[in-house]
Amino acid sequence: MISFVNKLIPLTWKIQIQLFLLRNKPFESLSLKTRKEDKKYIFVFLAADYGNLGDVAITYAQHKFLSKSFPDHVITEIPISKTIKGIACVEKIIKPSDIVTTVGGGNMGDLYKSIEYYRQLVIKCFKDNKIIAFPQTVDFKNTYEGKKALTKAVNVYSKHPDLTLIAREHKSYDYFNNHFTKNKTLLTPDIVLSLNQTLPKFERKGALICLRNDKEKKLTKKQEDSIFKYLSNEFKTIKKRDTHVGGMKLPLKNRVTKLKHIWDDFKKAELVVTDRLHGMIFCYITGTPALVFLNNNHKIKSSYFWINSAPHIRLIEDVELKNIKQAITEIRDTEAVIDINLIETKYNKITKTVKA
Repeated sequence: MISFVNKLIPLTWKIQIQLFLLRNKPFESLSLKTRKEDKKYIFVFLAADYGNLGDVAITYAQHKFLSKSFPDHVITEIPISKTIKGIACVEKIIKPSDIVTTVGGGNMGDLYKSIEYYRQLVIKCFKDNKIIAFPQTVDFKNTYEGKKALTKAVNVYSKHPDLTLIAREHKSYDYFNNHFTKNKTLLTPDIVLSLNQTLPKFERKGALICLRNDKEKKLTKKQEDSIFKYLSNEFKTIKKRDTHVGGMKLPLKNRVTKLKHIWDDFKKAELVVTDRLHGMIFCYITGTPALVFLNNNHKIKSSYFWINSAPHIRLIEDVELKNIKQAITEIRDTEAVIDINLIETKYNKITKTVKA
């Protein structure tokens, strides 16, 4: 009977009840370290502690960017699995001069409802603090439910007096400007592109395939088989790897270890074939030659805009074998060029916004 009643209670109600109970717990019982009174804080909410290495890389890059840009601040991550407890804890120690950030990515919209709800909860709970939503792709579907979710998001976001929304590609930037008119908006690349992971270098052998197997996949089975057959004739070894490794509530050390393992795997490959956004980005930051294929939304094509001058990354829009052969010939032994000016020329907008 209890379990039946529990199912009838909306998730949002359960979260509000949980937050109420946590807010009324003694400070010590929340297991939070006492803040350093002589330091300013930047809190990173929705930090990825699950097995999507693209999201883990975003959290890692965001933390590293903030630490480098603001060495006088303490950067504190709140894992997404501990969002409710994190809000209750931070509310007890935060000062008006502290900054709240939410992790970037592709989860702003009506597809990942729980993450969007958590983001809105953070925005509602810290109205006295500057909040910066790091580079995002936004996607509210043009359906009744999607429009309803958008209206709610606009209502919540618009009520915050100092919220900055950062888009990681032009389509999302235009969307922010058209719908979230009361909030500040910026356009920068995905924060993972601020990393340089070219070292240490390894001897490169064989090809690595990092392709999706979900609803975002655009390549057909026939196309994929044709690509695999050609690669098998061109390279001595073929290895398959995915940016999804599974797991939830992963410890920080475990997350970073898995992240560095996949970067090393990329650096050991002569060529990576991928249709994942962060597969492409990992190739860029590790200096790995890559053939990139489109997925079924705009994320890859829009994000490729930032790195389209990189000689070692090639976007294949027309999946013909002759195009694939030509691209491999052109990039296989190409020396990677990492744009070390990206931080200064693109991400300095974020730094200025935090300091403002």
